[in-house]
Amino acid sequence: MSHPDTAQTARSVVSVEWLQAHHDDDNVRVLDASMHLPATGRNAHEEFAQQRIPRAVFFDIDAFSAASALPHTLPEASQFAEAAGALGIAEHHTIVVYDTVGLYSAARVWWMFRHYGATNVAVLDGGLPAWIRAGGSVEPLSTTYPACTFKVGTTAEQRAHEVVDAPAVLAASKGSAIILDARSAGRFAGTDKEARAGLRSGHIPGSVSSPFVQVLDEQGMLKSEAQLQALFAQWSVGQDSQTITTCGSGVTAAVLCLALERAGLPPARLYDGSWSEWGSLNEMPVATSLE
Repeated sequence: MSHPDTAQTARSVVSVEWLQAHHDDDNVRVLDASMHLPATGRNAHEEFAQQRIPRAVFFDIDAFSAASALPHTLPEASQFAEAAGALGIAEHHTIVVYDTVGLYSAARVWWMFRHYGATNVAVLDGGLPAWIRAGGSVEPLSTTYPACTFKVGTTAEQRAHEVVDAPAVLAASKGSAIILDARSAGRFAGTDKEARAGLRSGHIPGSVSSPFVQVLDEQGMLKSEAQLQALFAQWSVGQDSQTITTCGSGVTAAVLCLALERAGLPPARLYDGSWSEWGSLNEMPVATSLE
């Protein structure tokens, strides 16, 4: 059995070349964490059945979320552990998560596994498109890992501060933290209508428009550490910043969390309800400009 070198996983991102070299290691587990919004017309399950990185299993974000009116929210620790164990994923495995967009929903699953105590989990930089560009093989065959036990680490309690609710975000919006909104500029400004019914348009007062696509290059891969540091500086985030990330439903907010880590900046707290919650709460204030 071989294990990943520390340098490759120190910032929770691995390259296609790394995965090609370590793909068959006994301790490696590969997860396809793809999800698509209805407007895209894409079906992640169908695409996974057609082609996947060999040995990959499918992690369904919707199925492994809390039973809630809000989409994709964190499940209870016991629910997550049961789901992960059924897929053959233990907390000690080297877990590599990818998606078929490049970098979109994989970061959310990276964040979830980390939250519940996985000690070595990384996102595949550039996802399936990067794997295919590099000549990596794909297969339509079904793959399973033997079921096992995922033990939620004590870090789950220690990491409780990583998740914030609406009242905490409201308090932070008064200046105690920088709130980064990963949605598009149009949704942030309220000029683009929200896809989910019943949601107001606009953004959390005091938050910063920080579209997640800006942390990616033209091929859907994370920008370099220096590029990300410069970008976050434009958003007023530095080494002493307290940061909260938000988006539409807590998925692309995790892309900003991953980018902050690559940039060597302090970790952010993630607003799990995100705009799906805030936009539905009439008591919460809404702003509608790019200021």
